[in-house]
Amino acid sequence: MSKQVEFLDTQTQLPPSADVVIVGAGIVGVTAALSLAERGISVVLVEKGHIGCEQSSRNLGWIRKTSRHSNDVPLALAADKLWAEMATRVGRDVGYQQAGILFLSKTREQLVMHQRWLESVASLSLDSKILTPSDIEKLVPGGQNNWLGGLYTPSDGYAEPTIAVAAIAKAAMKKGAIFIQHCALRTLIRKNGQVVGVHTEKGDIKCQQVLLAGGAWSRRFLGNLGVSLPTLPLICSVLRTKPMEGPTNIAVGGPDFSFRKHSGGGFIITQRGKLDAPITLDHLLIGHKYLEQLRGQASFLKVGLGKYFFEDLRLSRKWKAKSASPFEKVRVNDPQANTLLNQQALDNLAKAWPVFKNAEIEEAWAGVIDVTPDSVPVIDKIDTIPGLTVATAFSGHGFGTGPAAGQLAADLIANVTPIIDPTPYRFERFLQ
Repeated sequence: MSKQVEFLDTQTQLPPSADVVIVGAGIVGVTAALSLAERGISVVLVEKGHIGCEQSSRNLGWIRKTSRHSNDVPLALAADKLWAEMATRVGRDVGYQQAGILFLSKTREQLVMHQRWLESVASLSLDSKILTPSDIEKLVPGGQNNWLGGLYTPSDGYAEPTIAVAAIAKAAMKKGAIFIQHCALRTLIRKNGQVVGVHTEKGDIKCQQVLLAGGAWSRRFLGNLGVSLPTLPLICSVLRTKPMEGPTNIAVGGPDFSFRKHSGGGFIITQRGKLDAPITLDHLLIGHKYLEQLRGQASFLKVGLGKYFFEDLRLSRKWKAKSASPFEKVRVNDPQANTLLNQQALDNLAKAWPVFKNAEIEEAWAGVIDVTPDSVPVIDKIDTIPGLTVATAFSGHGFGTGPAAGQLAADLIANVTPIIDPTPYRFERFLQ
């Protein structure tokens, strides 16, 4: 994982009660905690590892509307406003740069795909536009590839995952939210089906509502409650270069690489054309739900049966409140970076922009992405368990919308007018 994650001191003693207990200290969980605390609602957030220890600190940091499903764009637009205000809100720089995002097209099919997306969001008044090869050269000079065109959104940007989550968490604690790290939630306490508290490894907390923002662990937690959330894992490997001069501050995505400037002076790079797809037992249980998605994305997946399968298989899928949960056995999901994919990304990028031939790798890491069959998250109340709300399964693009997603979850819990229409994120779409 990235070595730059900031470790925060938090409370160690459980309070006896709270209005809301949040599970998971990723960007969605900490933003929901801040949003609730700002409204005077008492919040306790429990985290099995430490704040921002998994995908919220391991992603690329991109904040984009580009190439999102049209139904998902309103959440991204709301997130843009929240990101622009975040430094003032939390009293600290989070590395936010509205530098723009550019997706490159090498083939006619790729360019047509970008044009079709632009048509699908025509009613949303975005600033996205198709670029010509000469436009690309002006924005990102020094390239060697003959791009057919590109899709550019100037109002997109990025922030620094390794500092943003910690900054938001600190702000939430200043507002009164209680954070407890190294404290796994085992299960819910219910009375007549209604949530009345939680069992953690450190004891119980009485509460009226629970928000599950557990990322890739959410499926396993819900499964123990008899709720099936369809998610499968993907692993994205990332590298950061040592400080160097580069062609642009715009974030750029090519067919087989992506890069963006890091606040430390280097570049964050990944192999955009390939992700590791480790086989798990869940592929046998719910893999049929992904057949349509697989037909369109099979070339992007490096499917393999290996260590991840057996590690996953060893973790319990059913446990009781008094027994240790899987979340205590694996505090941090810390997959090994795929050196081959990272080197491919750097090589492909160097062919396109020769300045990267001199790049030196400072560090590399990987993160587990939880993907739904439609690549859209769930932000919704679970009807069969009154008092339980989930905000999870962001399918690899949750950091950018994280502040709005956290606020949306907080709005649902507080029963106020939501920041955007939550209909696209309903859980019931998987029950049809």
